[in-house]
Amino acid sequence: MGAMFKVLLPGTYDPPTNGHLNILRRASRLFEAVQVVIAVNPSKSYLFSAEERLAMMTEMAAGLSNVSVSTWNGLIVDFADRVGIHVIVRGVRALADFDYEFELSLMNRSLNPRIETIFLPTDQKYSVIRSSAIKDIAGFGGDISGMVPPNVAKALKEKLGSRAAHSAAGIEETRAP
Repeated sequence: MGAMFKVLLPGTYDPPTNGHLNILRRASRLFEAVQVVIAVNPSKSYLFSAEERLAMMTEMAAGLSNVSVSTWNGLIVDFADRVGIHVIVRGVRALADFDYEFELSLMNRSLNPRIETIFLPTDQKYSVIRSSAIKDIAGFGGDISGMVPPNVAKALKEKLGSRAAHSAAGIEETRAP
């Protein structure tokens, strides 16, 4: 099968999706080891804390013996140097993703010429899944069970419970006196 090597799988994972899980499982079959890196940017606002995202991704990676999960609050190229892994795997859903990811890969290489990026196209059934859309659907009490693993669906329900229950009540009626 040729040379096996270790790869980084970075992302915000806010929240992790079935699409993320699909890429993670496929990468774990393709490579010797996969280091999931959860981005923590203090200037960004996240629905889930770094600890919550770490717990969800760790649970999703259970059973994949060659996968480890950690958080990082800096440039991915600096993390790569720290752990000695210089290949990044990124899942891409469509052309818009590819444009963005291609620019990101060029930027990473300009920051660190040792960095290589490999793109894994997502399975078609996950091509429309976006973390941002999932948060919106869950916030309105919609069914997200086909989009995220059970542990993530539970966490979203707990996090957005009161908001979802409120919006599920529907339109508030106001009557003129």
